[in-house]
Amino acid sequence: MKLRSFILAGIVSLLALTACSTPQKAVVDPRGLTFAPLNFTLPKSDHLTLKNGMKVYLLEDHELPIVNMTALIATGTIYEPAALTGLGGLTGVMLRSGGIESLKPDQLDAELEFMASGIESGISEDSGTVSLSTLTKNLDRTLQLFADVIMKPGFDQSRLNLTINNTKESIRRQNDDPKGIAGREYRSALYADHPLGRVATLESVSKISRDEMISFHRRYFSPKAVILSVSGDFNRAEIIGKLEKLFGGWQAETGKLPAVSTPDTTPKKQTLLARKQVSQSVIRMGSLGIDKNNPDQYAVRVMDYILGGGFTSRLTQEVRSNQGLAYHAGSRFDIGRRFPGIFSAETETKAGSTVKAIKLIEEIIAGMTKEQVSEEELKQAKESIINSFIFGFTMANSIVTQQARLDYYGFPEGYLENFRDNIAKVSREDVLGVAKKYLHPEALTIMVVGDDSKFDQPLSTLGEVREIKLETK
Repeated sequence: MKLRSFILAGIVSLLALTACSTPQKAVVDPRGLTFAPLNFTLPKSDHLTLKNGMKVYLLEDHELPIVNMTALIATGTIYEPAALTGLGGLTGVMLRSGGIESLKPDQLDAELEFMASGIESGISEDSGTVSLSTLTKNLDRTLQLFADVIMKPGFDQSRLNLTINNTKESIRRQNDDPKGIAGREYRSALYADHPLGRVATLESVSKISRDEMISFHRRYFSPKAVILSVSGDFNRAEIIGKLEKLFGGWQAETGKLPAVSTPDTTPKKQTLLARKQVSQSVIRMGSLGIDKNNPDQYAVRVMDYILGGGFTSRLTQEVRSNQGLAYHAGSRFDIGRRFPGIFSAETETKAGSTVKAIKLIEEIIAGMTKEQVSEEELKQAKESIINSFIFGFTMANSIVTQQARLDYYGFPEGYLENFRDNIAKVSREDVLGVAKKYLHPEALTIMVVGDDSKFDQPLSTLGEVREIKLETK
């Protein structure tokens, strides 16, 4: 025991001496730290055109034995007949789920599952996509199936019947979700009398047939309508040879895409109410905005971040933190690719503070148009946008797909390379200028989903109210 006590005493003494002899480091204030400017160069992909006119973007990455591909197809739901609204979206689903000419849906599912490969498809408002992901060792067979999904879809009737029935059930239940209602009706109001504002109905979906899908596919799918992005573990010469072999015999031709008018962007002062017995009101407010060809887009992005794009934004700070009216409040100024996008300020608040929240958001939006933002707000917004930019280029698949999309949508040369510099150039004067030009606080479309019997004030205090009947058609 004496020996143990002696040893313990020695250790304690040694630790005390060490502590006394160790120099104390000065405490550094993290707010005063400085860093060298971020030096980031965009990775470049290779691109070429196959003999049949299909464009291909390539980016090799041998870190993992995986290959990814995405085919962008010049089509979209905006080109479907109004009476057949839903045709484009259902065709996009059935490209993959409906099997191919040589394999029934269940057979295609089983073969892909056995190889741990994935093929997915879809058609959005202004593009179609078919994507592939596979282990390098299974590339040849998966690529064959991928090509057949694009060129030779089966559109199996039994699978189509199931898809149609599921779609109808979704339509019947579309009014269950208040946020879904708000998003749908808000978009329809802003894109009134335009294909972008159409919504599939039970009637339109009931008219969709296998023959209509085959016709839609034949009209819009051809080599010259496809831009293919390829990334991962492959050899350039070998993959080009495989693509030429698989797609070389595909000689389908499509004409020019049908002309689609530009939506009317004139601000509309309107208040819309969809009555639903819920404890929280869902609020969407805004107007149509701009597209990618507008040189004001950089200032608009900075302005939107300050208004409602970040946790320190004006909407979040005032509606959520200061007034306690909602857990979430923010905005999004979508920069449209082919058509003007939507500006939307949004929140969800208890029914008893609905009108108060709307008026507060109106005031905050109006405030953006009256005086310049602070230097701190500008600095924080620009730094956030610039610093987050590089996260879109962390994976080879996202890099090459993004570059293919720039081609597909006709972005100007050097768009990505100059993006950060264009954001950095935005001034306080620029932010105020675009706020005055594009926010329109005096002419907002206001969409509310909620129980107006519990509102703090009648919604009519905001102007004439148009009720939207939540009926399934």
